Amino acid sequence: MAKNYYEILGVEKNATPDQIKAAYRQLAKKYHPDLYTTKPEAEKKAAEEKFKEINHAYEVLSDDQKRAAYDAYGDENGPQMGAGGFTGGTGGFGFDMDDIFSSIFSGFTSGGATSQRYDAPQRGRDILVSLTISFEEAVSGIQRIVSVKRTEECSACHGTGAKDGKSFKTCPQCGGRGQVTSVQRTPFGQISTTNVCPTCKGKGKVVVEQCSACAGQGRTVKSRDVKVNIPAGIDSGQRITYKGEGNDGSNGGERGNLIVELTVKPHKLFKRKGNDLYYDMPISFVEAALGCSMKVPTPYGEQELKIPEDTQSGTEFKIKNCGMTDPKATRVFSREPVKGDLYVRIVVEIPKNLTREQKDLLGKLKNSLDSKQFPMKKAFEEKK
Repeated sequence: MAKNYYEILGVEKNATPDQIKAAYRQLAKKYHPDLYTTKPEAEKKAAEEKFKEINHAYEVLSDDQKRAAYDAYGDENGPQMGAGGFTGGTGGFGFDMDDIFSSIFSGFTSGGATSQRYDAPQRGRDILVSLTISFEEAVSGIQRIVSVKRTEECSACHGTGAKDGKSFKTCPQCGGRGQVTSVQRTPFGQISTTNVCPTCKGKGKVVVEQCSACAGQGRTVKSRDVKVNIPAGIDSGQRITYKGEGNDGSNGGERGNLIVELTVKPHKLFKRKGNDLYYDMPISFVEAALGCSMKVPTPYGEQELKIPEDTQSGTEFKIKNCGMTDPKATRVFSREPVKGDLYVRIVVEIPKNLTREQKDLLGKLKNSLDSKQFPMKKAFEEKK
């Protein structure tokens, strides 16, 4: 049994051709596949089937002979069926349905002409450069000159691409409007669409004679030296952004940025973790046993460190504010920079190549020692 085409379009059986056309147009917009491209697959497929159903119903009811056959026999292929109507893409009206709906729905799709502006301001691209500095330079901060190649507006034509910045004429395709309008006949009437002029790219004028300095590009590549200030405490992998020092924009768009990515060479003594610094300092077992006072290196000069007697290997001593400066923080009241700490880890070194006399002395020392003087060894023996 044939489907009820009147119910599909939501009209009465005695509906006029204008009523049928209006109902069809409304439903076609609602179920057009372009509106379902991002929907789930099941919903997209259902919309496609509904759209085909609506098209077929309108194909029958908009044709007098097909409609008469359908009303009489319940099937448009009845004996009174005549030529006409439209099937597939092209029909009696001499138009393509895909073309019609691409015009109607051009604003909904990424491919529509209204979705792109050739003359819109565009920001210039950023420039990324790598810079390597020493550990000492990272401690104190430094100023460097970085050479970059960037695109800039051509000074000869002021970015126009035309000789002397004046060799233009009105665009012959759009007449200086920067836009072109096309009109298409459809069963719904005439549809006009306005697009950016492809000849002048929306500018309304075209170059008569190109600028020789930039070959009509409106921009040239220049080498520039940029002064960069590297703050104290910078670490490898961190970036510093200099706004407006990148490539020139187009159509009045702002410049891009210069981004400097830092690499800090490793130090032969200090190891960095965050803003704290670490290193191992060897001392003799005599110094560890009796205690001593030693001058130890820091990034800011030597500091005196008192090592108490009975210091064990692996003991850490903290020297406050002798680590790296935090480049992003200052103290609230004094506005002084915030620094990490320096951690000195003691490594007790056992002497090698002892003489006979030294061994005898150590033997006498050993005999004079009590097990209570070795608490870690005693605790280990008790656990065995």
